[in-house]
Amino acid sequence: MLLQPIDWVIILLFFAVSLAIGVAVTRKAGSSSEEFFAAGRSMPWWLLGVSMVATTFSTDTPNLVTDIVRRNGVAGNWEWWAFLLTGLLTVFVYAQLWRRSGVLTDVEFYEVRYSGKSAAFLRGFRALYLGVFFNTIIMASVTLAAIKIGSVMLNMSPMKTVVVAGVITVAYSSLGGLRGVLITDFLQFAIAMVGAVCAAYVALGRPEVGGLQGLLSHPELSSKLSIFPDFASGDKSVLVSIFVLPLAVQWWSVWYPGSEPGGGGYIAQRMLAAKDEKNAVGAVFFFNAAHYALRPWPWIIVALCSLLVFPTIDSLKAAFPHAANIVNHDMAYPAMLTFLGPGVLGIVVASLIAAYMSTISTHLNWGASYVVNDFYLRFVSPGASEKDQVMVGRVITCVLMVMAGLLALVLESAKDNFDLMLQVGAGTGLLFILRWFWWRINAATEIAAMVISFLVAVGFFAAGKAGYPLAQWVKLLSGVSITTLGWMVVMLVTTPTDRSVLLSFYRRVHPGGPGWKAIAAQAGADGGMHPSTRWRVPEGILCMALGCVAIYGALFATGYWLYGQYGLASVTTVIALAASLALAKAWPKLLQSPEEEAQKG
Repeated sequence: MLLQPIDWVIILLFFAVSLAIGVAVTRKAGSSSEEFFAAGRSMPWWLLGVSMVATTFSTDTPNLVTDIVRRNGVAGNWEWWAFLLTGLLTVFVYAQLWRRSGVLTDVEFYEVRYSGKSAAFLRGFRALYLGVFFNTIIMASVTLAAIKIGSVMLNMSPMKTVVVAGVITVAYSSLGGLRGVLITDFLQFAIAMVGAVCAAYVALGRPEVGGLQGLLSHPELSSKLSIFPDFASGDKSVLVSIFVLPLAVQWWSVWYPGSEPGGGGYIAQRMLAAKDEKNAVGAVFFFNAAHYALRPWPWIIVALCSLLVFPTIDSLKAAFPHAANIVNHDMAYPAMLTFLGPGVLGIVVASLIAAYMSTISTHLNWGASYVVNDFYLRFVSPGASEKDQVMVGRVITCVLMVMAGLLALVLESAKDNFDLMLQVGAGTGLLFILRWFWWRINAATEIAAMVISFLVAVGFFAAGKAGYPLAQWVKLLSGVSITTLGWMVVMLVTTPTDRSVLLSFYRRVHPGGPGWKAIAAQAGADGGMHPSTRWRVPEGILCMALGCVAIYGALFATGYWLYGQYGLASVTTVIALAASLALAKAWPKLLQSPEEEAQKG
């Protein structure tokens, strides 16, 4: 397969526009660290929301979905669909709190919430652990997908793919800062969605598939189409791993990039860049709605079609012998794209490049913000000028890309990386939820959770290499249990955060609730209480529940309309609309500012 001149024109035009945006905002991005890493805290909800969607729409995401569908059917997607609960908890409970905190990065939060040397250590260590180590793993996974796409679609070597993709992304990311990333993300999301729909349309047109009706009626796919797992199946381990565990445990207990309980990472970065609380909340809600209700089905359709065109890994290896060493189930997605015609091929290749660049650019800027604001400025050069901070940020951007590219060359599978990241974060999620609403959580608690979860993950990895592998759901549940118990014990036996820091945090963020009762009483006695004393979490939980029903309803309705199951489609559509109307009525009250609330009271 060769790209035609029209395809190259489309791709080069996309590169040119992306670089032009970075150049256009260079001067403004370089004016201050706040501008470079938080876009001046002036961004509207729709731009931030689209940017989050674009970031999660990475080159490895359709590959991951394809891997899941080929192994466990459509129902296997509950492994990540369950994170909607996490996302909407962030929307309706934590987005406002993050915006009130006023921090530049979410790890700066540690010295706002905790006290002493342990808080400083936690901030510095997490800056490097998340911004460099963990971030490199994420970007490497994304780059691995780019390598597989480049190998299949462009016959490019892994090293050449890494160099070409990395150089262009680093160029506009280091020039334009977060503002440049946000603007290019808007363009890249539009192209990526068009490309995904085109890919699904062409896949359905393959003679082995026979259109949508041929796909749905094919006997080989009868066990793969259900949105929910087979509860009557004799193999309960699959049911537990792909449905029960994600919905019952995973969403609140596991730290995963983009779905952090309580918010964090680049999601927190976008909330902190919003011009006010309402825009922060709106941005995260739009992201979750688009991420779970809008995007999955084009990827799922391509994945199902791939089972008819390339039913086994051996068939993939036979079709692409030059890439046999990196072939796995996730390779089926780019394999299906090889059937695209001129023009359409250019659009889809550009969409994949866009998906790659939007994710990598966000992680480069996010990771650099940690290193600069929370390590370099805090511990290395406290007096660094704004220009120095921006310069260091640009250097770190380049270094992170090199590290991610080198790691990508030794990785194998998107699903393996997904499982690894889940395991490393297992058991830390509840801590990130509670730290906002219980004063007793301290820095030592977070340090213990991070260390224990990492050691448990390493232990399970070593056991697997030694010939004692465990099922993924067993490892995840064990990791959650051990880590959660560990940090709770540490919390109870260590010294609480200084009372002065707790009072300062309460007055700054006013989280409310029974977990802050003693602190709230002292704050009121000392004066300086915020005008709003109402605890908004119960209303937030109601909005969260309504949002979940609305978005899941839209997700299911889309699937049932595609399946031709019009009765179920109609019911789920009505449920989605009813939940949306109820949410629209409940949401405004939740978003009242403290001052508005005080005036009405």
